[in-house]
Amino acid sequence: MNFIKASILRYQLGSLLLLVLLLAVVLPLSLDIFRLNLVGKYLTYAFVAVGLVMVWGYGGVLSLGQGVFFGIGGYAMAMFLKLEASDPVTTKIQSTPGIPDFMDWNQITELPALWLPFKSLPLSLALVVLAPMALAWLVSFAMFKRRVGGVYFAIITQAVALICTVLIIGQQGYTGGVNGMTDLKTMLGWDTRTDGAKYVLYYVCVGLLVASIVLCRWIQTSKLGTLLLAMRDKEDRVRFSGYDVSNFKVFIFCLAAGLSGIGGAMFALQVGFMSPSFVGIVPSIEMVIFCAVGGRMSLVGAVYGALLVNAGKTLFSESFPDLWLFLMAGLFIGVTMAFPMGLAGLWDEKLRPWWKERRKALREAAVQPPASTPLPPSTPLPPAAPAAAAAPEPHLPDGVGSQRA
Repeated sequence: MNFIKASILRYQLGSLLLLVLLLAVVLPLSLDIFRLNLVGKYLTYAFVAVGLVMVWGYGGVLSLGQGVFFGIGGYAMAMFLKLEASDPVTTKIQSTPGIPDFMDWNQITELPALWLPFKSLPLSLALVVLAPMALAWLVSFAMFKRRVGGVYFAIITQAVALICTVLIIGQQGYTGGVNGMTDLKTMLGWDTRTDGAKYVLYYVCVGLLVASIVLCRWIQTSKLGTLLLAMRDKEDRVRFSGYDVSNFKVFIFCLAAGLSGIGGAMFALQVGFMSPSFVGIVPSIEMVIFCAVGGRMSLVGAVYGALLVNAGKTLFSESFPDLWLFLMAGLFIGVTMAFPMGLAGLWDEKLRPWWKERRKALREAAVQPPASTPLPPSTPLPPAAPAAAAAPEPHLPDGVGSQRA
């Protein structure tokens, strides 16, 4: 029992269990399938936010291009789904049956070699993680080995996001261009548009997200997590201690990229399309906002941040279509100014101390014995009668007393 309690405190499983209860029980029972599918879409962004907690909160490396890795993972899954939807029977009216429709529109007569690996589902699932990590390794290895960091690295990641967006839009015959990849309906013959399929995909997304949080929390509590914090605060001291700081940065950046790729793949499955609008600079900055609002040092807080910001976007856009951008900006500015460490900081700095003090006061009140009830004042007794005065000795005539003596 003590081991279980120690594990819960060490790995902060209490907050994770509450999150699982909310996502797996409360929301499915209280929301219809349309709103639940929206929550599943929001949770795909939470993968990116969790990765940013590791690379920014613990590693001290701010990346403004995480949308690139989210998009690569999404495109890897979308390419497999698009090939399945482009079988020769379905595309028999095209000039070249058996290839995606946008290729036929751009007069491509055979499937490009880049697309061949995505005919296999296992290989596609592997590329969902490996392709973003490969690009992350290339960028981070080139930068960190030359000790490029801070704001310069953030600007470089923005440039990478811009380059990838232009490349995807420009290569319309191979990527679908600005329209992206649409009409993604089935996976191995399974219709992903039915209500039952949406429930299954939602729970798969929740399970993968919880597994990602557990993995990252395990890294945080290991020696590697301690080195990441030390590297963030005193990088030169860690380097002088004999550690190669660049290798740690490359590893954590690739880990965040892999998590982002998983989120992109789940997005393509649940939403049914993928476009370059999720790859550019603007979505990448929004993903940083998710992490900042939830708390850049809290894995669970990052999930709540992604849910809160995206739910606010949906609510404001539905209720105030002309003002929702201003309302979202006000929400972000207000939260970051009032709570610099996000919602998790509000809990750690305000609510948790208050709750501990209250529990302590309740325990002390329960242990302290109740005060004894004072006895009612007794009725005063009547004053005692004065003692009778001693009777005076009778006077005897002279000589009598002497005779008695």
